[in-house]
Amino acid sequence: MADSPDERPDDPFANLPMFAEISRALAGQGPLNWDAARQFALLGATGGRPEVNVDPAVRLAHVDLARLVWFHVADVLGREDDVPAFDVVTRSEWARGTLDAYRHLFTEMATALGTPPPDDEAAAGDPMAAMMAGLSKMMAPAMLGMGVGSMVGRLASRAFGTHDLPIPRRPATIALVPDNVDAFAAEWEIPTDEMRLWVLAHELAGHVLLSAPPIDEALSTLVRQHVGGFRPDPGAVADRLGSIDSEVGDPMAALQQALGEPEVLLGAVTSTEQQALRPRLDALVAVVVGATDWVVDAVAVRLVGGNALRIAEAVRRRRVETSASDTFIEQLLGIRLGDGQVARGKSFVQGVVDRAGERGLDPLLTRADAVPTPNEVDAPGLWLARLEEPPPAPPGA
Repeated sequence: MADSPDERPDDPFANLPMFAEISRALAGQGPLNWDAARQFALLGATGGRPEVNVDPAVRLAHVDLARLVWFHVADVLGREDDVPAFDVVTRSEWARGTLDAYRHLFTEMATALGTPPPDDEAAAGDPMAAMMAGLSKMMAPAMLGMGVGSMVGRLASRAFGTHDLPIPRRPATIALVPDNVDAFAAEWEIPTDEMRLWVLAHELAGHVLLSAPPIDEALSTLVRQHVGGFRPDPGAVADRLGSIDSEVGDPMAALQQALGEPEVLLGAVTSTEQQALRPRLDALVAVVVGATDWVVDAVAVRLVGGNALRIAEAVRRRRVETSASDTFIEQLLGIRLGDGQVARGKSFVQGVVDRAGERGLDPLLTRADAVPTPNEVDAPGLWLARLEEPPPAPPGA
């Protein structure tokens, strides 16, 4: 039986019938409303239009191409295992899979945002402040669900595959979105099969790197620490709302725009803890992106010849030209993929290969102590030198 208003003294809307009904409806939704997240993800992925299943002929074409691509990816990375399993999905299926894969991260973020700031008690004697704090607490799970779902849906509308987000998944999977791949190929006048080969190379290389235990464990830990490091700052949002000029244009449109800008939420919640771990997270993401791009470049030159550079440049421009809302989900998870990050990672990988050959990158996949520090990413010689040192003697030896 649901609590009556009198049994919930912390509910500031208990004596306001309309708000009391809303409060009861939202009670028990947890730190993030997943129904809202799923609905908004599907809406963003499809634009509200009906979606048909992937054509079986398209699925079979990817299976055939994957065998060819994996032969070359495995050769570059020194692998001997079979082609990793993958799926070919619609945009909405990709959105649902991404929400499920990163549900634990979004939940940790929402939990962190639901922790009241230390100075909340100072406003306890102000009835209006208490009511606004109660309203914020009541609406936060739904707002976070809508925000996260919208951004995942937006990403699904353009993602080529799973590893557009260079973050390990549980379980490790590959999901390709052929509608997005083929649309990009048509837009840039790239032969469809060549574009599919390039994307398969990217997905298979990303899968190998992100499922390697050293990278998987280190990157997963850093991302979890990042999402758990958010801190609520209602004052920042209040300042933005207070700056809205209701005398100009449509005030409701202005309100929607203010609350829809990713910078509002990010500016409100970024913490000193997140800033402290930023160098390590940036460094590891740069290495993963750089190593993935290095493998893709090597494979693409073999498979598509002169068009490899053209495809890589088109994808680079796509990455750079994304809007703030496109990259919002990456920022929430602590992932930065700008030109500077990509160039930094490529420089590290090339420095390792120039000094130690193609097998010089193997420790990234096999050694728990091989995760580069930020300084080593900028000086690959230091990383190689450290790995050549004998391991420390066990305690008591």
